[in-house]
Amino acid sequence: MAASNLFAHDGTVMFLPHRLNRQPVVVRGLTADELFTCAGLSSLLGAIPGSLLAWAFGALAMIPTVIVFSVALGIYAGGGFLRRQKRGRPDTWLYRSLQMRITRRVPALAGVLGGHGLIHRSGVWSTRRTQHS
Repeated sequence: MAASNLFAHDGTVMFLPHRLNRQPVVVRGLTADELFTCAGLSSLLGAIPGSLLAWAFGALAMIPTVIVFSVALGIYAGGGFLRRQKRGRPDTWLYRSLQMRITRRVPALAGVLGGHGLIHRSGVWSTRRTQHS
């Protein structure tokens, strides 16, 4: 891009990268925060059957083994699921959607999650424009 195309006549910058503050995609369409959340939840879910198998077989090594397999499965399945959910939506859609769901179902957490700043309205939106024919 030539230097003359970067600035308008009034001196404003014509090109600004709109993806500058976005979190980069790390694995399977997940950002770092989503990856850590998915891996953490998967490890907690894997610890339960791992503990049961360790108790049943008397092998303590079953706990970390099952946790590793559950994290791998959780990242693979969770990454695909979240990628489908986020497709074609704004970057913050997932976080705002979760914030809205938690705020509606557990109103006591609204203050902690910042849910009071969300617009809680359902219905038909109107632009109040008239049709001119």
